[in-house]
Amino acid sequence: MTPFLPAVLLIPLLSAVALALVPDWRLAAKLNAGASALTLLAALALFGAPPAATAHLVLDAFNVALIALTAFVGLTTAVFSAGYIGHEVRRGLLTPQKLRFYHAMFQAFLFTMLLALSANNLGVLWVAVEAATLTTVLMVSLYRTAASIEAAWKYFILCGVGIALALFGTILIYMAAQPVMGPGLPAMTWTALQETATRIDPNLLNLAFVFLLIGYGTKVGLAPLHAWLPDAHAEGPTPISAVLSGLLLNVALYAVLRFKMLLAANGAAMAPGPLMVTMGLASLLLAGPMLYRRRDVKRFFAYSSIEHMGIVTIAFGLGGPMANFAGLLHMAMHSLTKSAIFFAVGHAVQVTGTQSLAGIRGLTVSHPALGWGLLAGVVAIAGLPPFGVFMSEFLLVTSSVTEQPALAAALVVGILVAFGALVLRVQQLCFGAPVAEPAPLHGTLVPLYAHLALVLTAGLWIPAPLVGWFRSVAALLG
Repeated sequence: MTPFLPAVLLIPLLSAVALALVPDWRLAAKLNAGASALTLLAALALFGAPPAATAHLVLDAFNVALIALTAFVGLTTAVFSAGYIGHEVRRGLLTPQKLRFYHAMFQAFLFTMLLALSANNLGVLWVAVEAATLTTVLMVSLYRTAASIEAAWKYFILCGVGIALALFGTILIYMAAQPVMGPGLPAMTWTALQETATRIDPNLLNLAFVFLLIGYGTKVGLAPLHAWLPDAHAEGPTPISAVLSGLLLNVALYAVLRFKMLLAANGAAMAPGPLMVTMGLASLLLAGPMLYRRRDVKRFFAYSSIEHMGIVTIAFGLGGPMANFAGLLHMAMHSLTKSAIFFAVGHAVQVTGTQSLAGIRGLTVSHPALGWGLLAGVVAIAGLPPFGVFMSEFLLVTSSVTEQPALAAALVVGILVAFGALVLRVQQLCFGAPVAEPAPLHGTLVPLYAHLALVLTAGLWIPAPLVGWFRSVAALLG
């Protein structure tokens, strides 16, 4: 096992402990960004390492790029967070004591997500996702207002129920594997399970996958299990909204896909595709109309996340080389684009002093760099060329037309409904006269434009090694 994978985990874990002891929030913000940069460097070094596995950790074609993506978004969010929290301190909304807690939890959250992605043990995966829930619950309630505590409580209850169902599904997988592999760690290890999946009882596999899809699907934000997500985005600090949409939803879906691979390897098990397509389509068709009813800018983009995770789930449910390729590409593009949008939204809320869509107007007039950046982000997430989201949605629609024309029609309708809401709102946010005299912009726009540059590049040209990675993982997913 390459030493860089333990480094990817140890850097954020040790940084969380260290940041809990740093009293100066300005120094802590810099250390938070520095630790995230070290994590990214260690993650990038994994690309030169051969695949390897132990009883608890695994590095393979599936998780290496997701680990790097998680580390990258963690770094850019930490950089954005430094300016964001400085403004919150000046407004008197956050105290140094709360910020010491915030920075420690930020690194702890990165650790839990990276651990979930690199876990080779079903139990370690479950513990990591549960720990990610607990850390984000605490950060959602950071402002300690009645609304933030209520949102955190709803998040905890709903995702707690979901993770309990995922635990039951994990136990069923162990029960199914034990007669074949014997008791102990092998029956809980991904790599060993994958090799013996053909001999595992398909009936227990089928039952386990239902619980796992519902359980981890709650964390993905799939309908009808999505109710926690808009509240958590609206009431927590905006950097947490960025990592929730950009990272945590991906990690939960990654867990579902790992279990889907077990079913695909067992020829007698059910096809998981119809269940995934049903939940994905329900999420897409629910989120589109709900976008028109939102009055809070962060809730608005939270429902957009539900829409796009529905699209990704449809892609993986449809399966096949092209649809899986589209799903993997869409996961990456949504992660980069939606976190960029929340960077822009965080600045917009601070300069206008409101999260109300009615109170944010004319950003291209009052803050041109911010306004045009937000406009580009919304254009990208709406699926317009030349951005990468257009490419992934085009591949998915093309694949569904040939495989399931009726699904393609529903998919296109759902995308167009959401597209209309995004176009409507972006005109209000970015153009016209500002509602009131805006405050000056504090913080940097570098993370916003760095993400947009990557999404634009992916829409025009994807490097051959990355295309090869998408194809190889698409083949593994079945």
